[in-house]
Amino acid sequence: MVYTVKDFMTRTIYTIDCKASVLEAAKMMLSKNTGYLIVLDGGIPAGMIGERDIVFKVVALGKDPSNVKVGEIMSKPLITIDPDATISEAIDIMVKNGIRRIPVVKDGIIYGVFTTRDLMAHLKEYEDRLVRDLLRSLSRFTIPF
Repeated sequence: MVYTVKDFMTRTIYTIDCKASVLEAAKMMLSKNTGYLIVLDGGIPAGMIGERDIVFKVVALGKDPSNVKVGEIMSKPLITIDPDATISEAIDIMVKNGIRRIPVVKDGIIYGVFTTRDLMAHLKEYEDRLVRDLLRSLSRFTIPF
């Protein structure tokens, strides 16, 4: 059986406009208890901003977060994945691109975000499913003695 991203993704999505300040983004992240926001440019997903972007690109450089726009520091391009992609495909893309989160998008619509936290939260369930599937497959074979 194939396990897809839509089975494990977070369905709650928070967005912010690219013209918003980094301070606004940080306040929204705090109020929503999230470590990232999807950045929209004209209503279209254009990038993502996370706590590391804020720390490395603003705070550590001594910039004023109220004077820096989200669009200036967002991580881009926005790398996405189809909801029907496998967990393995998602992991490959995330490792290849050095990202911890990947928006789940189909036909321009964001359905959720798949994160390393989602993977860890469901890892035991995922492993159990894989083992059951493997045992089911092996039980179809008879081993001659």
